[in-house]
Amino acid sequence: MNKQLLRVMLIVQSLLLLNVVSRAQSTILDLPRPSQHALLTQRIGITDITINYHRPLINGRKVWGNLVPYGQVWRAGANENTTISFSDPVTIEGQTLPRGTYGLHMIPGENEWTVIFSKNSTSWGSFTYNQAEDALRVKVKPQPADLHEALTYDFDDVKPDSVVATLRWEKVAIPFKVGINVNQIVEESLHNQLRTLAQYTWWGWDDAANFLLASKVNLDEALKYSDKSIQNEERYDNLMTKSQVLDALGKKDDSIKARDKALAKASPLQVHFYGRQLQGQGKQAEAFEIFRTNAKKNPNEWYVHSGLARISCAQGDFQNAAKEMKIALAGAPDNQKSYVEGLVKRLEAKEDINK
Repeated sequence: MNKQLLRVMLIVQSLLLLNVVSRAQSTILDLPRPSQHALLTQRIGITDITINYHRPLINGRKVWGNLVPYGQVWRAGANENTTISFSDPVTIEGQTLPRGTYGLHMIPGENEWTVIFSKNSTSWGSFTYNQAEDALRVKVKPQPADLHEALTYDFDDVKPDSVVATLRWEKVAIPFKVGINVNQIVEESLHNQLRTLAQYTWWGWDDAANFLLASKVNLDEALKYSDKSIQNEERYDNLMTKSQVLDALGKKDDSIKARDKALAKASPLQVHFYGRQLQGQGKQAEAFEIFRTNAKKNPNEWYVHSGLARISCAQGDFQNAAKEMKIALAGAPDNQKSYVEGLVKRLEAKEDINK
């Protein structure tokens, strides 16, 4: 018997001992498997994390230290390699890992586990695992968990720049934290995205500028993006974006000029929404001045009466505030009447609608 055939026979024997092959399963045909396939994906920022695995059942067996021995490399699932894919570079428990697809293996222990990310992701189980192919190893602590008959992976503690991937089986949970440098990844992605058809639109550049502005990163780049947007088509939207970027950069005078230019191009409704935005920022006096100016220029628009009602409310004049809001209610479109009617009732109850 040659060595290759002997090796195959040993692998098959090991599979049988682990009860992952049954009479109903074929290594050649597509037939149902006792350990069923599952696919789990989570997006953090614009980075996709995908775990591809098979789910063995307990079936009354003792799992840890028996079916899955302590101190030995285990496939972290059943059948083919459990794999984990990252569409961008990540950190695992604070250690860097390049983008790619990895074979996910683990070494169980009673008090500590080793989680292994192997460059080989196409093998069957861990039988041909080679430590020389490791991309990364991290140590984690097992945690108690509710009973899981089928092996399960979950994405827990989802945050804007991280998530905890957790294996749960029997009454044990094995978590490892995946970190994403979202801002850096998005900035690099924007450079590529803005070389596509998006570069010929005003809103592509404007969206990019607004992302950097909201993230409070690379504001000089955000200013360049807003200028590019304006070059494509000058609009209220991108002029206001530029004003906000300039303000964030501390260029107050230039910010005011860009804002005034934006408001000159704005529709009455855009002006009203800008006033509401100022209110949301706690800039009540500036918001009320916008409402007054809008009411003088566009007295027949229903929403300007909503703005005037907010001014009267702030002054404690609930009677006049309710009167103005009723005028707004009379002219409001059907999809807004319920909301405005609620504001009328609040004002009649002398409730501050600006809070």
